[in-house]
This record gives sequence, structure tokens and C-alpha cells, in this order.
Amino acid sequence: MPLSHAPIAVVFGTRPEAIKLAPVVLALRTAALPHVVVTTGQHREMVSDVLNVFGIAPDADLGLMRDGQTLDYLLGNALERIGEALDTFKPRSVVVQGDTTSMLGATLAAFHRRIPVAHVEAGLRSHDLSLPFPEEMNRRAAAVMMRWHFAPTAHAAENLRAEGARGEIHVVGNTVVDAVNWVANHDRPSDSPALAFVGESPYLLATAHRRESWDGGIARIATALREVLRERQDHRLLFVVHPNPAARAPVDTFLGGHDRAMIVDALPYPDFLHFLRGARLVISDSGGVQEEGPTLGVPVLVTRKVTERSEGVDAGAVRVIGTDEAVVRDAVLELLDDPDGLRAMAAAGAGLYGDGHSAARIVQRLGEG
Repeated sequence: MPLSHAPIAVVFGTRPEAIKLAPVVLALRTAALPHVVVTTGQHREMVSDVLNVFGIAPDADLGLMRDGQTLDYLLGNALERIGEALDTFKPRSVVVQGDTTSMLGATLAAFHRRIPVAHVEAGLRSHDLSLPFPEEMNRRAAAVMMRWHFAPTAHAAENLRAEGARGEIHVVGNTVVDAVNWVANHDRPSDSPALAFVGESPYLLATAHRRESWDGGIARIATALREVLRERQDHRLLFVVHPNPAARAPVDTFLGGHDRAMIVDALPYPDFLHFLRGARLVISDSGGVQEEGPTLGVPVLVTRKVTERSEGVDAGAVRVIGTDEAVVRDAVLELLDDPDGLRAMAAAGAGLYGDGHSAARIVQRLGEG
């Protein structure tokens, strides 16, 4: 097959990857560049929900997920199965995103076949291999194999240059802004029960899933938010939980049954953005929420020790507060009592992650070969 006719393979496995790579797939479609979409099947239902929103159907679903899978199993199986898919489709290049184990597996599989790889959202660094775990190692290990580093910000690009990264480094913005804008223009939230729960009340939005918080961090966050509800009788809490039992169980334990707390499974992406946009503030350990919140003008309190998205902190749109129960409680209450502070944080993130045309820039460069 002539190289010009070979497809570009877009490979991902998790919901955050799907959200941030969907705009790239749409841009490939617009540019009429041959492409294939390969999903690992890790978060099959959640990924399918995202792809349905964007009108994308995968060309291959590798079905990697199994109950109780270890990181070793996932990486090894991803490497083998993604490699088989690359042998089938014979792509001219591979596009991956972020810092997941499936991203590392796809990058290694492509490297073994001497297929050039493009990394979307390249250059994020916490400079601590244990935070987040294993994502910091994944993205640093993958960086040495990349042909194209598509950095979301100038700071991320500087991280790559400081490491002496080989390959082309391009600052293109973050494709999450493309996704948020696309949803705002094409989709509307469903008739979620959470709409009636929230009603006209002021509310907080929370998520928690990081592996490093499974040993008590999520329990402390949930307990702190229960205390916030006790202090703020007029507020409600919408807590969106991760399907992993280790992440969900503490939330059920400490907030289940509370009359002003609603625990919901992962929401359709348009629904999640709707509730994010309407929240007074969001408490989260999610990387994507650290970008979506500032993009939508919502203050974000990050329940992690460090963040690889320091741009939000520097701009004043995001605060890192950790998982200590008293610190989380006091940080939320302090901000709720500071309308000027809330407004300043809401305004600080405007334009922080780009103009919503990141995917087009990425595809233009990939089309040039």
C-alpha cells in the first residue's frame, strides 16, 4: 500500500482519551485523510457513550478489559493486541493521547514496528514518578519514542525541551477545548435525574478516582464534603463516581443516603459538562476536569498533592489542596464564603488551554507526514 494511502491509526482505551481524541478523528474526517479508530475495550461502555456523542464508530475493539486486571496484565495484553491491530491496518502513523497504560502499550507496539507516533497532550510533568501513579512514568517513558509531541501549552513544551526530547515539538493547545466547544454546539444534556435533584439550589460537583487515593484519600474527601453540607444547609452535592469499586466504595460509605448528596455513575459527556458549568465550584482529582473547569469558568479545587497542570494554578483558576479532611473542608468553605475569590478563579482560566482549534493543527501536521 502506498504510504499516502495508508491510514493514520488513532488508538485509545479510556473515556478521557476518547474525549480528547474524538476531535482529532473528526478533523481527520474533515481533511479526508484515511484513518482507523482502535479502542482497547478498557472502558467500553463509557467510551461508546463518548464516541456516540461525536458520531464515531471504532474500526476495532480489542476487548482487553477483565475483572481484577493488574497493570502488568493490561500493559502486556495491550502491547500484544494493539500490535496485532497495527499489523492488520498497517498505518503510516499512530496517534495516542495522555498518560494511560494503554497509551504506553500502543506506543511500544508502534515503536517495535518502526511506525512513527504522535502524542496528543505531550509534556505534562509532575516530576514525581509516584504522582500520579503510574501515569507519570507512562508519559515520560513514551516521550522518548515520539516523532511528534503535540504540547497543550508552552510550559508543557518547555518540559520536553528540558528533557532533551527528540522529535518535533508543537504547541497546539488542548483538544479538550475542541471537545467542550463541539458538545456545546451539537448536543444537549439528557433528562438526567440529577437535574431534578439539583433544581435551583446552589451545588458542588465532585469526582475522585486516582489510584494514589485508594488507601484513604477518597474517604477523607467524602467525609470533608459531608461536613461542608452540614455547614452549608442551602447547598447540594453531586458526586460523580468511578466504576472501580476501590474508588466508589468510600463515597457510598460516607455520603450514601445523605438527603442533599447524590451519587451518580459516570454521566454522558454532555450531561457532565452541563453540571460542571452550573456548579459553584468543583472538587476533583481528575486531569480533564482541571482543564474543563477553567475552560467553562468554574473554579477547581484539586484533591492531589501535586498537579502536572501547573498552568491552571499559576493563572489562579485552580488550587491544589490534597486529601487531608480538614484542609479539604476548610478550602471549600473558605471559597464559598468568598464571592470575589470565586469570581476571580472563574475568570482566570479563559483561553488558558487554547482556542478550540487544536485538532485541526494536529491533523495538518500529520497530513504533511
